[in-house]
Amino acid sequence: MIGLSKSRGALSMENQKMPEYETIRAAVAGEKWAVEKVVDCYKDEIDRLSTVAVRQPDGSTKQEINEDMRQSITKKLIEALPQFPLEEMEKGNVR
Repeated sequence: MIGLSKSRGALSMENQKMPEYETIRAAVAGEKWAVEKVVDCYKDEIDRLSTVAVRQPDGSTKQEINEDMRQSITKKLIEALPQFPLEEMEKGNVR
């Protein structure tokens, strides 16, 4: 499920603009355009979750996006879309 958690290991909706209902419904149904739109909506959060500290030759650290982690998180989001609780959203229980 698209995470409702504030933890580092889950996508957070707290500061995200959620896609429109019709877009989510289409993404749950597997519509490619809608899946891409949902992924794009969570791009910043995915980047944040896939950012790691990389030690530099001089001993300092640099924040970089780990591409493998980014792809893994994106894949998990896409795989979770069919389980999104549309009924809860329709009732207004998902924010």
